[in-house]
Amino acid sequence: MQETVGEPVVTSRPVRALRAVGRYVRAAPGTYCWLALLALTSFVVARIDPANLDWFLGRRSSNIDQLRSHPVHALLASAIWTEQSAFLFYFVIFNVFHVPVERWLGTWRWLTVALTAHVLATFISEGVVAWGVDAGRLPANMADTVDVGVSYALAGVEGVLTYRFAGRWRWLYAAGLLFFYLLPLVTSHTFTDLGHFCAVLIGLSFYRFARGRPTWDPLVVWRRGPWRRGS
Repeated sequence: MQETVGEPVVTSRPVRALRAVGRYVRAAPGTYCWLALLALTSFVVARIDPANLDWFLGRRSSNIDQLRSHPVHALLASAIWTEQSAFLFYFVIFNVFHVPVERWLGTWRWLTVALTAHVLATFISEGVVAWGVDAGRLPANMADTVDVGVSYALAGVEGVLTYRFAGRWRWLYAAGLLFFYLLPLVTSHTFTDLGHFCAVLIGLSFYRFARGRPTWDPLVVWRRGPWRRGS
């Protein structure tokens, strides 16, 4: 059989789509490794008897008892377990916030922001709980309450994402973000609301990570979009 030299190789549409997905995933490897862990833990949570779920998650929680006995395990485990099996929700949220930040800052800077927010917000919120329990202002059983999830890390990443926006969009985004997390803290006064708000502030403190990185102006993107051609 004679081979034709110089003819372009035609790739099928499904193959091109798979390659595009592969490039997208490889651009944010940390986020998708985290999502893979969440997929596994969500699968487990969905199959645990609800009567035993609190006990199971309590051993993987970053509550006071677990932080005092084995803090490293508690902080790492609490970042990959959630109270509800809602992987699709996390998949969407991670793609909206974590993926853009990881691609923008790089994997190690993104991970530093996420883990710092997770760890410090946990220590702050649980420290307030510990003080309240020791002072008799909070019930003693709050020392072993379930405290798991990815929301502190998410709030920190949302905070540093502020610097991705250009000009007035940065201030609009920051104002909306702070309002979103401050309102529950003012109205509900829970330790998780405190943790979320602190995590946003921690994310905002990483301005130096964003210095020199490209910014994004939605209005400029809109004006340059292909839908504006010929108008």
